[in-house]
Amino acid sequence: MSFIGLDIGTTGCKAIVFAEDGRVLSQARREYALQTPQPGWAEQDAEEVWRLAWQCLRQAVAATPHDPPSALAISCQGEAVIPVDAEGHALRPAILGMDTRTTAENAWLIETFGADELFQRTGMPVHTINTLPKLLWLQRHEPTIWRDAHQFLLYEDFFLRRLGGEAVISVCLASRTQMMNLASADWDDDILSRCGIERSRLAKPASSAGGVVGRLRPALKQELGLARDLLLVSGGHDQACAALGSGVIAPGLAMVSTGTAEVVEVAMDSPALAPTLRDGGISVYRHVVPGLYVAMTLNHSGGLLLRWFRDTLGRWEREQAAATGADAYDLLLQEAPAGPTRLLWLPHFAGSGTPTLDVRSKGAILGLTFATTKAEMAKAALEGLTFELRINLDLLQSAGVRITELHAVGGGARSNLWLQLKADICNIPLRVPMVTDAACLGAALLAGVGVGAYRNLATAVAQAVRWRERIVPSSERAEAYEAQYARYRRVYPLLAELLHEL
Repeated sequence: MSFIGLDIGTTGCKAIVFAEDGRVLSQARREYALQTPQPGWAEQDAEEVWRLAWQCLRQAVAATPHDPPSALAISCQGEAVIPVDAEGHALRPAILGMDTRTTAENAWLIETFGADELFQRTGMPVHTINTLPKLLWLQRHEPTIWRDAHQFLLYEDFFLRRLGGEAVISVCLASRTQMMNLASADWDDDILSRCGIERSRLAKPASSAGGVVGRLRPALKQELGLARDLLLVSGGHDQACAALGSGVIAPGLAMVSTGTAEVVEVAMDSPALAPTLRDGGISVYRHVVPGLYVAMTLNHSGGLLLRWFRDTLGRWEREQAAATGADAYDLLLQEAPAGPTRLLWLPHFAGSGTPTLDVRSKGAILGLTFATTKAEMAKAALEGLTFELRINLDLLQSAGVRITELHAVGGGARSNLWLQLKADICNIPLRVPMVTDAACLGAALLAGVGVGAYRNLATAVAQAVRWRERIVPSSERAEAYEAQYARYRRVYPLLAELLHEL
């Protein structure tokens, strides 16, 4: 028996068919564009995303004729608001999470509810990423769209509406909208009423994680060439699905996902709603694993900083990689010093993420001399990103969130040097799964539970999540990095005012 995990990301989608034991049977990927019609805006053609995702599904299913999938679940980017008509077609481009147009709406929410009240009720700090202020913006600035829209959906419920006929949203994804009561796992009618949003214009929350929410329409089933029904199962937010797909199913376990950005998801048995997490912009929401919650941190730079370094300063390494098949990043780092570098690199190239949330901050490199090498600079970039990771982990633990082990996924999990740095700087062991497309695997495991292939998610993880290696911190290097970390903590406070002037 096989299952599909369909991942709808910010810049691309992928469909992967997994066997019950976690083996990848087939996969397909597509990329799509972002639109920036005005400064600070970020939109996307949801109909194009639907077309390309359907191409992925057709390609992946066609490649598994001897083991056709029996169920599908969706892992998706959060906070992409899509007004749709009665047939489920988008009335305008989706407004994405990275869109920052909602400053005035957030000010109104603070005045109306209070930032702490919203955080305590929904787990979401006041931020432009949230769904609620985007809906308020549509009310105020596009009244015709607001009036004509049948529903306002995110990508999971948008796709389920098109695939099966009914818009259903996972509790996991709905709990990121700032409209769901975190305790009751249902829409907060008081918030909806005071914001002028009708419950009927939102998707129906799924009754359970990994529960069947529909069946693929007959016409679409025929297009895929399937003889039997394809069950549609409740999925979730991509980062929570990736946490599941990397085995983060118990309190104290955490996932670090290093791609374009770097995200941490920490599993908890009860929501941590400390003021320090609210002020640091750390969201707390429902895990896709029943009974658990997750806290999420975000560093906007992540692997994007390494790509910038490669493309800007690594021309020779890129040429060598193209000629020999070597990895350009490995070439850049092959002569890096064994211990801490003599540099401090502030990686705020896109502003800072959690917990400082300073969009006006900039990048900086301190300690350069004529003895500085390119390899030392490349490693210092990794150190700076990892120091930012530790700042977030320290904040979570100071708020009472226990973290015993990190599970590493994403492109950054392919770098042994970076993995060891994470272990040494954060002084915590890391485990690396065999499948680093963990969001797709997590969605597929939810689909497998929904169709009855696994008794529960713990059984699914035991059967399907395989481990590549475990990395433990070096006590000697961990001690050496303590002093460097203390120096790093001083950099942003010292430079913030000057960076703002720049």
